[in-house]
Amino acid sequence: MDIPSPAYVFDLPRIRENCGMLAALRDEGGCRVVHALKAFAVPQVFPLLREFLDGCCASGPWEAQLAHEFFGGEILTCAPAYSPADIEALLPIATHLDFNSPGQWARYREVVMDHSRFRSGALRCGLRINPQCSTGPVPLYDPCAPGSRLGAPRELLDGADLTGISGLHFHTLCEQGLPDLETTLAAVDDQFGDLLRREEIRWLNMGGGHWITQPDYDRAGLARVVAQVRDTYGLEAVWLEPGEAAVLHAGELHATVLDTFRNGGTDVAILDVSATAHMPDVLEMPYRPEVTLRDGTPGEAPGVRPHTWRLGGSTCLAGDVIGDYAFPSPLVPGDRLVFGDMAQYTVVKSSFFNGVAHPAIILRDENGTLDIVREFGYPDFRHRYLPGG
Repeated sequence: MDIPSPAYVFDLPRIRENCGMLAALRDEGGCRVVHALKAFAVPQVFPLLREFLDGCCASGPWEAQLAHEFFGGEILTCAPAYSPADIEALLPIATHLDFNSPGQWARYREVVMDHSRFRSGALRCGLRINPQCSTGPVPLYDPCAPGSRLGAPRELLDGADLTGISGLHFHTLCEQGLPDLETTLAAVDDQFGDLLRREEIRWLNMGGGHWITQPDYDRAGLARVVAQVRDTYGLEAVWLEPGEAAVLHAGELHATVLDTFRNGGTDVAILDVSATAHMPDVLEMPYRPEVTLRDGTPGEAPGVRPHTWRLGGSTCLAGDVIGDYAFPSPLVPGDRLVFGDMAQYTVVKSSFFNGVAHPAIILRDENGTLDIVREFGYPDFRHRYLPGG
């Protein structure tokens, strides 16, 4: 089967390999590992993920409901704030419900602690903390920046009534390795170590952003750190919430050149995919994705090959530019391009901006067989605005 364009293609063998690493870490370190739906949330892949992982973490009631319906296992939910309707929806399905501030916990403590699932122990509640320890290079992804809205700094906890809170949660990393986690843990111990040693605190959630499945990640070291954290504070459980790690290097975005022209000294190629609509981290992170021609010839840095092209998206946003890439020969309309590492933070952040065609979703199995699990058309665009689709 020829791959349609545009299309996301997700490689199931690579996801299985990644998840095997996560499961090995869980067994060696004695931790619990859940998949972060904010990075990748394609239900057709959930059966594979749940072979290895303990459940999902969700950023609100919709993700939690998706996990409840299609994934199963533990459902850890944490949001910057909850509405009363959010709490009503989450109480029947979440296994861990983490609050972003002592004020939010105070607002909902009575209704939560009165719920039968809390009283039975099926639901536990935690508090997100902010160790105010910035280790990442990108300000947009730094929850510890001054004035951050994510997590409670220590001064907010002094004097707060934490009755009913049985765990603490921090999430400060983004595509980072073990040294940054160790730096963060030192700050956590300095500011919150006394709380972690309280008898009523039984678990610690160390969030996501751990690049566990990168080839150079020190997974053995992470297992040792997890075990040390558990023993130091006498915890029942340590949780990790990687999302990107499960699908790292397991996705492609297939595109077609629609038009080419020259503007001043720049050769421009317009594609049937968009940075802002289909791979927004290219603009937000920002980062430069790898790209190849369909025959595998890589796009190189400008000037490395004879013909450098600016690859642009098909929306009206002037900045919808993926980057400048050099190829052995000129691009022409109809040429196919393949962008690499396009599983994480693509489909979950994609949009119908400008009404551009949305990429199909395709799975590739161990035999190389392709399965188109979702195609999009005008009715999907229309459905966003009109009741009943």
